Amino acid sequence: MGENVIKTKSFEFAVDIVDLYKELASNHKEYVMSRQLLKSGTSIGVNVREAEFGVSKPDFINKMSIAVKEANETDYWLELLNRTAFIGENTYLEYKPKINEIIKLLVSIVKSAKQ
Repeated sequence: MGENVIKTKSFEFAVDIVDLYKELASNHKEYVMSRQLLKSGTSIGVNVREAEFGVSKPDFINKMSIAVKEANETDYWLELLNRTAFIGENTYLEYKPKINEIIKLLVSIVKSAKQ
């Protein structure tokens, strides 16, 4: 069986988000938005992992749909942190393609599972 791309990408993204959270908390003393980012950014992979062992197809679809919502929320927090100058444009541009790819993959998985 091949590599589970969304599982790998969502986990690696979660690691990146943890690193970004640590930087925001220690260097910028920003705790509220960065905590929200930490929650949503790590929740994506958790839901993907839960979906992997879903008890039924509807359960799988539900968990993956939650992962889509968490990814969308993460995108929001990244944009807000950028627009409020807590993260610079370079950092934002580093994370933006990653979350966009994850969202596209998740949406595609949910659509395929529903068919």
